[in-house]
Amino acid sequence: MKKVVLVTGANSGIGLALCERLLSQDAHLQLCLACRNMQRAEAARQALLVSHPEAQVTLLHLDVGNMRSVLRAAEEFKQKYNRLDYLYLNAGIMPNPRVDHKAFYKGLFSSNVVHMFATGEGLLTQEDKVTPSGLQEVFATNLFGHFLLVRELEPLLCQMDHSSLVIWTSSSNAQRSAFSLDDLQHQKGREPYSSSKYASDLLSLALNRHYNNRGLYSSVICPGLVMTNLTYGILPSFFWTLIMPIMWLIRIFTNTFTLSPYNGAEALFWLFMQKPESLDPMAKYHSLTSGLGNNYTQPHKMDIDENMSEALYVKLLELEDTVRKKLRDEVLDIKANN
Repeated sequence: MKKVVLVTGANSGIGLALCERLLSQDAHLQLCLACRNMQRAEAARQALLVSHPEAQVTLLHLDVGNMRSVLRAAEEFKQKYNRLDYLYLNAGIMPNPRVDHKAFYKGLFSSNVVHMFATGEGLLTQEDKVTPSGLQEVFATNLFGHFLLVRELEPLLCQMDHSSLVIWTSSSNAQRSAFSLDDLQHQKGREPYSSSKYASDLLSLALNRHYNNRGLYSSVICPGLVMTNLTYGILPSFFWTLIMPIMWLIRIFTNTFTLSPYNGAEALFWLFMQKPESLDPMAKYHSLTSGLGNNYTQPHKMDIDENMSEALYVKLLELEDTVRKKLRDEVLDIKANN
C-alpha cells in the first residue's frame, strides 16, 4: 500500500526540503503539498518533479490561519484520499519580529551566544494581529488551524489497519514562560510565536493520550537554527551577511546550528523512518548537525506536564465548538440576505 503524506507549508524552506528527502527515500509515496500561495506551490511541485519525474505530487489550497479554508481543504483531501499515514504540521508564521538590540549585542559577545541564537529567548518579540474570524493570527496559524485540521482528518488518520503519525514543527523558542492557559491566544503578551510553539508541544502530548488507542500518534521536532525566509525576516539582510561567518564558525562547536533547510528537516525525515508506536510522547526530536556537517536526530525531554496538556486540549475543544458555530451562523446569515 502506497503511503500518503500531507505537508503544510511545503512550498519553501524546511517543508520543501522535507518533500525532496521523502521522495528520494520513497518514490512511490503519494505526496500532497498544502500551501496558502498556489503559484509558489505549483513552482515547488514542478521543482520536485524535475528530480522525481514519476512522483505522485498533488496540491491542496490551505491557509491554516483561516478556519473556513481549513475545513474546505480537509473536505477536499478526504474526497481524494482514503488514508493518511503522515501529517506534517510545518506551516507557521512569526509576524513583524522585533529584536531587543541591547540584549542582542550583549549576548553576541558573551558565553551565552549559542543559547541566544539557538532559542531566541529574551531576544525576540512580535506584533500579532486579529484575523477576520476573531482569532489571534499567530495562534490561529501555528496552532489552532492545525488542530482543526487534525480533527477534520480523523477518519483518515484513525484506521485500525495501520498507524498514522502527526508531526509538529516546533522550536527551541518554545518557552514555558511565554505560555499561559489564562491567555491561550497570547493577546496580552509580546511573544506569540514562543507561546504557540510551546502550546504545540503540549497539544502533541494530549493527542497521544486521546488517540493512541485509535492508531494515531503525535511527535514534535525542533529544526535547529535554520536560515529560511522566517529567519531572514528577523534582522536586516546586510546584518545576516555580516554575522554569517561567525555563525559558521560557531557551528564547529555546537550541533544546533543546522543552518540549511535540508539539515533542518533531518528530524522530520528521521521520524518518517520510525514506527510511530516506538516514539516517546514526552520527547522533542532535534535536528542536529555536527561540526563536520553530519546530520543526526536526538530526543530531548520537553518541559511539559500532563495536567497543563489536558487543560489546553479541553480549551481547544471548547474553542473549536465556538468557531464552528460562528462559521455556521455566517453561512445562515448569507443565505438569509440572499
